[in-house]
Amino acid sequence: MHFTLGDVRVDLVLDMDVFPLPAARIMPGRDLGELLPHRALLEPDHMDFARGDLLLGMQALLLRLPGLTVLVDTCVGEHKERPAHPHWHRRAASGFLDALGVPPEAVDVVLCTHLHADHVGWNTRLRDGRWVPTFPRARYLVGRRELQYWQARAAAEPGVSHGAFADSVQPLLDAGVVDAVADGYELAPGLTLKPLPGHTVGQMGLWLERAGARAIFCGDAIHSPVQILRPDWSSAFCTDPEEAAETRRTLLHCAAEDGTVLVPAHFRRCGCTRIRREGEDFRPLFGPG
Repeated sequence: MHFTLGDVRVDLVLDMDVFPLPAARIMPGRDLGELLPHRALLEPDHMDFARGDLLLGMQALLLRLPGLTVLVDTCVGEHKERPAHPHWHRRAASGFLDALGVPPEAVDVVLCTHLHADHVGWNTRLRDGRWVPTFPRARYLVGRRELQYWQARAAAEPGVSHGAFADSVQPLLDAGVVDAVADGYELAPGLTLKPLPGHTVGQMGLWLERAGARAIFCGDAIHSPVQILRPDWSSAFCTDPEEAAETRRTLLHCAAEDGTVLVPAHFRRCGCTRIRREGEDFRPLFGPG
């Protein structure tokens, strides 16, 4: 599927249509009964109440604008050793590169909002026993603070983040194709990187303001529509849950006030959402509007 934001076409590129996660694992201690009034909104795409699962999509976002093609996050990838996640482990023939809709050589920029394993997998692919950049002409952008954090973690724990740093980030550093960028970096007129901390220490989002459209590609600042209904429910994967919740509330306030479209990484079958305020609460309006 695809949608348009101003003069930018955005394609949702599936790596995995659904990745179920037990809610008790991703949001421990939360009462799913609080969400039952919203069951019609959340099922069947975003929750399975009977099984107690949150349903996430594994997908990249391909932005095409005049003179520039940008890929935001690169999902799980193939042939990666991920024994802790059977859905991710040694995958093959996923069809991701065919679904991309453009040849890998056509991608100018790959933006990694953060460096968790499910956001960097297609950064590299296996060629003759070596991990090489999947997108050979692209510069790979990573927040400077994010990169420094994971470099330090990887030095202390070589298998950190399911081994993703070793097979999906370090080969890019070795190839010299990574740009570690600061807050405020501008990819193109109207495309700017800004901090979204909390889920990881240096997560960055892509702010789009072009041709009358406003949107935020916000990575894992919002994993699921559940967190629009309950902004204080940070995930168990967040480095700083309180900071993550504050970042999320700021995003929701912004979107509700000025109509900014939110484009999270894992929303299934809609890609993006607008936000409506209902008293002190928020409600998603799926789609660009």
